Amino acid sequence: MLLGAGDDSTRVNQLGHEMMCACGCGQILLECNHVGCTYSSKMRRELTALVDAGQSDNNILQTFIQDYGTTVLASPTHSGFDRIAWLMPYAALGAGILLVAFIVRTWRKRPLVAPAGVPRSVGGAELERFRDEARRETGL
Repeated sequence: MLLGAGDDSTRVNQLGHEMMCACGCGQILLECNHVGCTYSSKMRRELTALVDAGQSDNNILQTFIQDYGTTVLASPTHSGFDRIAWLMPYAALGAGILLVAFIVRTWRKRPLVAPAGVPRSVGGAELERFRDEARRETGL
């Protein structure tokens, strides 16, 4: 009998951490410490009663969803439209990486522009032409 009690408390703990308190505090059901919360103790009692009655985990979650709405779930389900909630962070990360790669590639391809007022460097034949002109003008 002690083994069964341990299993039930484990199930209550597991299910209680899969649900949110309905009071609006935004905390996990078993961790709600909202002062004067009227929902957490009621929901905990309901959860314990359903586990003691031998309901399956899925049936218990469905009962809470019917009573309190889908916001009672701490994480979205893995089916239907809720899959988007699981996929969107990865899609946003991928799109962000692609955007950064595109911007970096665009920046690397643009020509370098010298700031106004800064003389450009002179080299090669043009430098020799300037040196010859300076020698002629100075007589050196």
